[in-house]
Amino acid sequence: MGEAQEMQLGVMRPTQEAREENSPQDANRAIGLTLHQQKNFGWWLLVALYSFLILAGQSVATLLGRLYFEKGGNSKWMATLVQPSGFLVLLPLYFLSSTPSTSTPAATNISSSKNSQYRLVLASIYVSFGIFQAGNYMLYSLGLLYLPVSTFSLICASQLGFNAMFSFFLNSQKFTPLILNSLVLLTISSVLLVCQDDSTESKHVSRGKYIIGFISTAGASAAYGLNLSLTQVVFRKVLKQETFKVVLDMIFYPALVSTVVVTVGLFASGEWKDLSREMGEFELGKTSYLMTLIWTAVTWQVFSIGCVGLIFKVSSLFSNVISTVGLPIVPVLAVIFFRDEMNGIKVIAMMLAVWGFVSYIYQHYIDDRMPKTEGCGSPTQDVWILRKME
Repeated sequence: MGEAQEMQLGVMRPTQEAREENSPQDANRAIGLTLHQQKNFGWWLLVALYSFLILAGQSVATLLGRLYFEKGGNSKWMATLVQPSGFLVLLPLYFLSSTPSTSTPAATNISSSKNSQYRLVLASIYVSFGIFQAGNYMLYSLGLLYLPVSTFSLICASQLGFNAMFSFFLNSQKFTPLILNSLVLLTISSVLLVCQDDSTESKHVSRGKYIIGFISTAGASAAYGLNLSLTQVVFRKVLKQETFKVVLDMIFYPALVSTVVVTVGLFASGEWKDLSREMGEFELGKTSYLMTLIWTAVTWQVFSIGCVGLIFKVSSLFSNVISTVGLPIVPVLAVIFFRDEMNGIKVIAMMLAVWGFVSYIYQHYIDDRMPKTEGCGSPTQDVWILRKME
């Protein structure tokens, strides 16, 4: 009997161990980790897509803006108008994303009175952002009008410092050694651009206009950094949704308001009277004049999608880091399209920008790996959802 009992116990022990190893908790944890990996892959894919949109949109839009002024364009208000007015190209995407499943949380969970209050808050946010951005666009136009591209890019690099400061106070941004290294490298890469000779691209403006351009660009950089941080606050504390329509809303409605404000300014200033003459005197012809304005508007919207998308998926600081990476790209592209001289300063600036970008991305890679290395003991959100479904 003793041997039989021992044999039974010997059979039971592995069976119990096998059950423990194959418990529902272990199965849920394994499935949860798989879902977590799939989610991370999709996250990185979207981040890469939004980053590409920022770099492509910003670079092409800046070059076209420079082309407009160099070939005979003179209207500050028109140069400002093309920045928000391209929102019309988003209409197909906007209507496709406007499905019943993307309704606001207030429409499904709270009373109609609170729903109306929620929509009023959204409307006030969109109008405020639109007016704020209209002023920001005008400041950028003045800077691009009166400053050489390299100097303009240098001052624009300060937006990273402004955004870092605002992110620290408004978004509780944490700074690790890798992030600080990235910020320093990206700033230096843009600062180096001022060391190049601007004689080939000087606008021969008076000292007074140069100072106006300098102050305008610095103010625009500070306003842009604040705008990014405030957008992140709106996403996290007001919108609280993870849909593409939310991203489009944050682009579409403020751009609509900005377009109205700038259009009023265009007619109030009287510059609209000179547009036909400006078109006729444009060095590349009337067709090129229209295409320059149209594609500038389109590419700025491409940039906006990438910018707001990265704020939504990561943070305002990350979005600004990608934007700053693009600043040294513009002088390099100017070598190709405007026959500017390529020198060692531009090459070094480009290399430092890539180094800073890789440093920032590596920090996010480390953060992404942390839940896996800290143990499977703490269930992920996916595991929690699976357990709720049992």
